[in-house]
Amino acid sequence: MKNFVNRFNELNVLNEQYKNKEASFVVLYGRRRVGKTTLIKEFIKDKQALYFLASEENETIGMKNFAHSLSEYTGQEYLKNAQFTGWKDLFEIFLKYNQDEKKLLIIDELPYMVHANPAFPSILQWIWDTWFQSRNVMLILCGSLINMMEKHTLNYNSPLYGRRTGQIKLKQIDFRHYHEFFNSMPYRDLIEHYAVTGGVPKYIELFNEKKNLYVEIERLLLNPSGLLYEEPEFLLRREVSEIGSYFSIIRSIAAGNRKAGKISTDIGIKQTSLPKYLKTLIDLDIIEREVPITETSPEKSKMGMYQIKDNFIRFWFRFIYPERGRLELGQSDYVLQKIKANFINNHVAYIYEEVCKSLLWQLAEQRRISFNKAGRWWNGKEEIDIVAVDEGGEDIVFAECKYRNKPTDAGVFFELLRKKDFVLWNLEKRREKFIIFSINGFTGRLIELAKEREDLILIGTEG
Repeated sequence: MKNFVNRFNELNVLNEQYKNKEASFVVLYGRRRVGKTTLIKEFIKDKQALYFLASEENETIGMKNFAHSLSEYTGQEYLKNAQFTGWKDLFEIFLKYNQDEKKLLIIDELPYMVHANPAFPSILQWIWDTWFQSRNVMLILCGSLINMMEKHTLNYNSPLYGRRTGQIKLKQIDFRHYHEFFNSMPYRDLIEHYAVTGGVPKYIELFNEKKNLYVEIERLLLNPSGLLYEEPEFLLRREVSEIGSYFSIIRSIAAGNRKAGKISTDIGIKQTSLPKYLKTLIDLDIIEREVPITETSPEKSKMGMYQIKDNFIRFWFRFIYPERGRLELGQSDYVLQKIKANFINNHVAYIYEEVCKSLLWQLAEQRRISFNKAGRWWNGKEEIDIVAVDEGGEDIVFAECKYRNKPTDAGVFFELLRKKDFVLWNLEKRREKFIIFSINGFTGRLIELAKEREDLILIGTEG
């Protein structure tokens, strides 16, 4: 990453674990390219550490590579040519080197080591139980394959279960920090870039901020040799076995089928077979199940709908995947024109709602509003972009988000006034506030109305 952006909470967790005089064992995982290695590098830049990046090679080569890293760490040249037949000897050398100092070991891409030897978690358990847990050692296990990391480090059946002292599932960067990647990108451009890259640091870096967004989309996504042309396939192929079924589900959601029944009918999978696929996609942070924000029992709600949570995946399945045939034939100009015609109204406008939700939390931090839960609301006939409630309190916020090429007029506010009474939350004694977000400002009529009403807040192009 060009800058170390918004990972300070995670960095503090690692540093607190490092300060412990007792042994610590941290599991750090998250999807590829989300910034795990960058976080590790920032953490160890002022520390002596053995960092080992596993590869997709057999165990013999893995031990040889580990011995080479161990040689660099200890300064013992003989290790580069030594032959090892087991991991215990290697870990013992690590442990005995500079025993009076804090020992820090990072194993990156742990799943590769498990793939080479399924018994590796049991070996690591013995190392931890016999040696590490009674010494001043910090062990970090890192990996990009979410299912495997959870299976082999966090699940009850794992030999390593119950031994960790901390865990971090690294998420995407929130929009409120997105501007930190760029020097002076206009606010509207930030949103439109975010609508393509999401908060994945590596994707953000790949897009040249000095070039037109559509030029970069063509270079990275519409060219069969582009770096992101096959990215979703690469992501899913490593996590799931039935990639065709998962692709069909994501494609169906991207096409607008958001209820389980509609997805099932669209792709020809029995509805009773669908939950296992949906759960996996939720665990991978690719989709999410959404219910009206005021539902009291979300898990039981019959109003649940699925949406693609990842901006990049949403963009790819909406604009790239359906056109792969044309792109393979070199017809990128046609596909690009189609993207230009639909990008704002059929993609960015929906992403803008998530941007506004992020801005809403900033308003709460500034104490301009009060809430602890926010999201979309609907009842089958009416819909409000964002409703935010203070559970345990009396405050409720109604918000609309307008990504249009014209100023937003007062009619949007009056329509919000009409719809707000359909939201039955705490109807008798609530304190109501209204927020209108608009990327292109407001008409004079709405600005004057906001001056007259203390319960109306306007948030314009600068967030």
